[in-house]
Amino acid sequence: MQLILSGVLHLDVPTGNVPLAAIQALQTHPQVAKIIPVSLGDSFRGFRIVGTTSAYPEHYGVNVQQGAMWTQPMQAVIGAQVARQTGLKVGDRFAGTHGLGSAEGGSGHVHDKTHYTVVGILASSGSVLDRLLLTATESVWKVHETDTALDAEDQKILEEEREVTLALIQYTTPLAAVTFPRFVNTTTDMQAAAPALEITRLLSMVGIGVDVLRAFAGVLLLTAGLSVFIALWSAVRERRADLALLRMLGAPPGKMAALLLVEALWLALLAMVLGMLAGQALMAGLGWALQLEPSVLVGGVAWPVELWVVPALALVVALASALLPAWEAFRVSGFELLQSTSN
Repeated sequence: MQLILSGVLHLDVPTGNVPLAAIQALQTHPQVAKIIPVSLGDSFRGFRIVGTTSAYPEHYGVNVQQGAMWTQPMQAVIGAQVARQTGLKVGDRFAGTHGLGSAEGGSGHVHDKTHYTVVGILASSGSVLDRLLLTATESVWKVHETDTALDAEDQKILEEEREVTLALIQYTTPLAAVTFPRFVNTTTDMQAAAPALEITRLLSMVGIGVDVLRAFAGVLLLTAGLSVFIALWSAVRERRADLALLRMLGAPPGKMAALLLVEALWLALLAMVLGMLAGQALMAGLGWALQLEPSVLVGGVAWPVELWVVPALALVVALASALLPAWEAFRVSGFELLQSTSN
């Protein structure tokens, strides 16, 4: 879980480093299609500096909006949120702070001997890349080796012992997702973690909260259905004169029932549109608010396929609520309605 939170969501502290040679050895494994190294350790004003390759933003499908991708060490490409909150722009230079920092900026040692140059700004994507500063892996090595090496010989030793924090691995086949982590955990000194499994385990831990919210939503839906039923039932009672007149003018019983069903559908449709817009606005506001904090990102406006179950269920509840009032309007004769109204 800590590996996923630190290396994928960039929320937690990494568990440690792994030798670069061990990662390079995995590249020859037949089940490995691509390896993306990730090196952590420094930050800038609370935003993490990530040493990696150009395959990292490509994996997320994020392109450079301004400037260009880095071509050499000590060049950096920053996320859209980083650019907004720090004011960095293409051509600016900055020094990283040792440690992953905090939203307030952290208080670690500043690597003022080596400065990064911003060469690009990523397009806003709503992903974790929005709050990262990306650079070449060699940049991270250079920063720390410059600060710690005492002489040329010490520099050579550090280069031979280079490490990365972790690596993201893409498999060649779906079966490898099951067998390769076991291979890593049993035959190497490294630890493998599957994001899908760990995120599922995390959701199972907080599943009671999700279940409570779903139950609350069900109660709200039933309450809304009851409200529609009461409104239509009251409408039948209050408009008996109108219904009597329509029946006396020759309106068939089926048409009377259809009028109430259509009215219920219109009420459900209006409520559905207003509810969906309000929900999307709430999620967009929540997503914007969470961008200001190093927390789990919540997407803004989105229309997943599962979301369309909500309006479909709302229409079904509206129809169910209108059945009894519609039957009441269908079965009462015009003469009885007119007689009860005159009385």
